[in-house]
Amino acid sequence: MKESVIEKMLHINTSKAETRLDNVRYYSRYEPTPYDALETLFKHYTVSKKDHFVDFGSGKGRFSFFVNFFFNCACTSVEIIEEFHNKALLNFESYKKRNPGAIDKLFYVNEYAEKYEVSKFENKFYFFNPFSVNIFIAVVNQIIKSVESFGREVEIILYYPSDDYINFLERRTAFTHVMDIPSKDFDKDVRNRFSIYRFGESTDSLEEEFTLNINIKSVLYQETILCKKTKDK
Repeated sequence: MKESVIEKMLHINTSKAETRLDNVRYYSRYEPTPYDALETLFKHYTVSKKDHFVDFGSGKGRFSFFVNFFFNCACTSVEIIEEFHNKALLNFESYKKRNPGAIDKLFYVNEYAEKYEVSKFENKFYFFNPFSVNIFIAVVNQIIKSVESFGREVEIILYYPSDDYINFLERRTAFTHVMDIPSKDFDKDVRNRFSIYRFGESTDSLEEEFTLNINIKSVLYQETILCKKTKDK
């Protein structure tokens, strides 16, 4: 689907790539993820309305509107550049008229990514090379800290991933590589892909383990009672 068609459908304006007019170092220019790339990602990557994304270096908010409109997901957009943050807010004002239910699911934060405190309900984190690897390391450490405090399974989604990002995740963290999803022109440039990494343990598996342990203890208890009754006879 053409960019202009989706923009019109969502009542937003996020297409124009822009160079920032500021002095904030280590943060990249604004360049939105192409819609055809996002369509490819979600053909192969399953999400649910229970998921809460965080888009770091979110610019004008394109990713948040896409995942909310098509999958009813929540998303927090974190953007340091006030100019882009304000444009995201304008887009949100227009978008929520199209989709009023988004009011409780979309949030926009004007803050340094490395200072953003990850919430316990946020479980999917999106990056399109928004800043230097040093900032990326600080952000990932915040994610890990959150998981250690509030156990859950989280995933990092990298679009057009840099080698520095991947080297850090694979060599210096417990994140494991889940899959790569090739995007358009992957045959010409292998970086045209999404790389997905996972860390932590899902609450579903924890609940299953808890139930299993309870059942095992129940069986052992019943066996103990039976043996005691047999001996008493």
